[in-house]
Amino acid sequence: MPVPRPSVSIGAAVPSLVRWGLSSDADLVFRTLTTMGSRDSRTLAAELGLPRRRIDESLAELRSAGAVAPAEREARTTTWVPRPPADLVAALRRRRLRLVDPHAQVRNHHGVVTGLTGSGLPVTAIGGTIGDGVRYLPTRQLTRFRLAELMNAERDEHLAINTEQAFDAASSRAAAPLSRRIVERGVRVRVLGLPPADRDLGVDAPLVEQPNFAYREGPEMPLKLLVIDRRVALFPADPADLERGYLEVSQPGVVRALVMLFDQHWATAADPRARCVPEIALCDREHELISLLAQGHTDVSAAAEMRISARLITKILRNLMDRLGVENRFQLGLMLGAARSVPIPLMTPTEVS
Repeated sequence: MPVPRPSVSIGAAVPSLVRWGLSSDADLVFRTLTTMGSRDSRTLAAELGLPRRRIDESLAELRSAGAVAPAEREARTTTWVPRPPADLVAALRRRRLRLVDPHAQVRNHHGVVTGLTGSGLPVTAIGGTIGDGVRYLPTRQLTRFRLAELMNAERDEHLAINTEQAFDAASSRAAAPLSRRIVERGVRVRVLGLPPADRDLGVDAPLVEQPNFAYREGPEMPLKLLVIDRRVALFPADPADLERGYLEVSQPGVVRALVMLFDQHWATAADPRARCVPEIALCDREHELISLLAQGHTDVSAAAEMRISARLITKILRNLMDRLGVENRFQLGLMLGAARSVPIPLMTPTEVS
């Protein structure tokens, strides 16, 4: 005869562990222990109607998270005691954010206690390990150290999403040499960003000319992100406050999802240079003529200033229009004005020839 499941009344004092990354089975077992008291795995399996294997896996998960502890062991039976919910939530919050004192001691992935004082420490010993493949870097400065370490070993591809329209001086000084070095090593770099506030490209001009560097802009970006060789990703722990540091993730599934997110936005973004007027190089005579016309001179007065014939003025302009692929002087004025070759348009619309 099947054992009926208990009617468990769960109050607000019992938190949902799913939101902290635990499985729904583990959440159910913790709620049962908290509500009905200590149990062994056999009793839990009977009361919840779940296979013993799932109960054991849930208890192992809860113990790893610090949610339960063994109370006593009799004849191969372990009774499990739940941690008080308020204490557990506080511990899980610390585990997620790992807001450590930069002068405190932490235990690295080798189990060795390491102090954080001094700048000579390897960055891999800095920050708190939240779980397998996840580390919290509590400050922007520590994040820069870690990023430099990762980029110095980078070999294949660097992906970046910037959500700022302007960068502070410290960020620019830290990023520029790292970017140049990986580009020079032949690492393929792709950068996504918002249109900068000053309408400039927002990236170093020498980088833009490199064949292995590509930059695109879009109207909105999902998050600030760095992906190193498709194996490690870094993003802010709190997007609204970059001073709270970054999360470093090396879990393959998470990194793949972030690369897919990058590629989706890359596909809809555009190269801002494609919308720009190409630079126009003028010879000295063309530049002098364009400057005179921009100041309001006619062909005749410009010819007099340059001491050439008015017919030669017409020929110079015709050759320039043919070279730039425009059909009249008005279009020529717009083209030269957009390229900032002249301070004002050459002609008004009524002067189109």
